[in-house]
Amino acid sequence: MNCLFCRIIAGEIPSSKVYEDEYVLAFRDIDPQAPTHILIIPKTHYDSVMDAPPEVVGRLTETAKKLAVSEGLAEKGFRIVVNTGDEGGQSVKHLHMHLLGGRSMQWPPG
Repeated sequence: MNCLFCRIIAGEIPSSKVYEDEYVLAFRDIDPQAPTHILIIPKTHYDSVMDAPPEVVGRLTETAKKLAVSEGLAEKGFRIVVNTGDEGGQSVKHLHMHLLGGRSMQWPPG
C-alpha cells in the first residue's frame, strides 16, 4: 500500500485525528495553511473526486459541516477545498477535502 492516506487510515502513519467513523477519517494537516486546517478523507480509496460516487462526496461535506461547528468556524465562515489532478494542485492521489478557517480567506485562492 503506497498511498499516504491509506497508510494513515491503516494506522501505519500517525495522525492528529479529530473525527472518525466507519466511512471517514479527519485529521489536522501537518503543514497548515490556516489556523484550522483539517483533511477529511474517505476510508475507501478513490484517486480523486472524479472517481468517487456522490454519496462519498456527500459524507465528506457533511463531515466538514460538523467539524466547522465543533471547531468554532461555522459562525464566522470557512473554506472547503477539493483539489483534483495535477493542475488542480492535488498532491496526494486519494480524494481529500481541506477544511480551512480561523482567518479571513482571500480570493482568488491561488
